[in-house]
Amino acid sequence: MLREIVLDTETTGTDAKNGDRLIEIGCVELINHVQTGVTFHRYVNPTRPVSQGAFGVHGLSDAFLADKPLFSAVVADFVAFCGDAPLVIHNAPFDVGFLNMEFARLGEKGPPQINLDTVVDTLQMARRKHTGASNTLDALCVRYGIDTTRRTKHGALLDAQILAEVYVELLGGKQASLGLASAESPEPLRRVTVSDGPIATGPRRLRNRLSPLEVSQHATFVANLGASPIWRDYVSENDGD
Repeated sequence: MLREIVLDTETTGTDAKNGDRLIEIGCVELINHVQTGVTFHRYVNPTRPVSQGAFGVHGLSDAFLADKPLFSAVVADFVAFCGDAPLVIHNAPFDVGFLNMEFARLGEKGPPQINLDTVVDTLQMARRKHTGASNTLDALCVRYGIDTTRRTKHGALLDAQILAEVYVELLGGKQASLGLASAESPEPLRRVTVSDGPIATGPRRLRNRLSPLEVSQHATFVANLGASPIWRDYVSENDGD
């Protein structure tokens, strides 16, 4: 099982090294490249004004952020949510730069710095796949036909959800997330639920490749295992057809 966390942030401005702060974190959990519906979302009081340019992008005002918790109050939940899963970020140096700046402000009590080498940067993926084209998140959504009509302003959680869709397309499209189902199986994928979201697993059964003799030998073997062996679940009267 591959667990990844798609992450986006909003900030007071664009320059973490000169005092701009993080004000919103949004994370989306993926299991085998499928959104599970499990998310993490927090607003943060930056203890400094939001620049006019940044406000025009995300619409988060000083008044709105005034009663939100400090980063120090949410960092433990954030780190626990991410665990050791790889982060997936669009233009990773920007978001990682702000996160590492916030970690550094906490001193020895803060988490270790995030190593960019461990982060999946979808902007770099897009640049390799679509050389010379615009690879902003909006441009990628247009290219892949991803609906962004609900996105009137930037928001960390919504952008992370949209980025998760873009990430799957960059990996090769929705088929990349369907568990590599056998092309020989005529049956549809079985779907199970992880938290609030569905996740595709493999086909219900693979086409039988056993000969009638092999099926008979297997049935004899199962009969000698006791009253209700688990193997009996995988043998039916139609096996061998």
